[in-house]
Amino acid sequence: MPQTIETAEDVVTFLKQQHEQVKSLMSEVSSATGKAREEAFVQLRRLLAVHETAEEEIVHPRAKREIEGGESIVDARLKEENEAKKTLSELEKLDVDSEEFTTKFATFRDDVLAHAAAEEEQEFAKLAAELDDSQLERMRNAVKLAEALAPTHPHAGVESATANMVAGPFAAMLDRTRDLLTGKH
Repeated sequence: MPQTIETAEDVVTFLKQQHEQVKSLMSEVSSATGKAREEAFVQLRRLLAVHETAEEEIVHPRAKREIEGGESIVDARLKEENEAKKTLSELEKLDVDSEEFTTKFATFRDDVLAHAAAEEEQEFAKLAAELDDSQLERMRNAVKLAEALAPTHPHAGVESATANMVAGPFAAMLDRTRDLLTGKH
């Protein structure tokens, strides 16, 4: 499982570094087969689940308030995240070496990478311009805490801060128990 990056001082750097981890794991899943592919996919699934939960709880609400046009920018990202969660849930149920997985994963990869680029350009860069270093560092700390408590599997339909706060702890407990029982964590 990839380690959380500790060197990032602010939330923007931290999240961009996680996007780089996602890209690396996507490449690994695309090129590997068998057990190596399954392990890379489990790492990717977990990273995406905790990363998106933290964005939904901490980053998106702040972006809605702080950046011009934040509401429409965040709404577009939330729709993309919901679709990604649905696809990720479907991928979890497939044999990683099947043609269906390979085809669906290629589309998923492209969609997630486009989503990450849109976040970086339309949301993260604007937050960095609007907030001071202290605010960005506090956001990083809040994101790290949210990730520590986040579900480890995708849960489509739980894309708002409120929904994550209500459903998240229960989903996280179930996910982490399932991960321990299956050995996929």
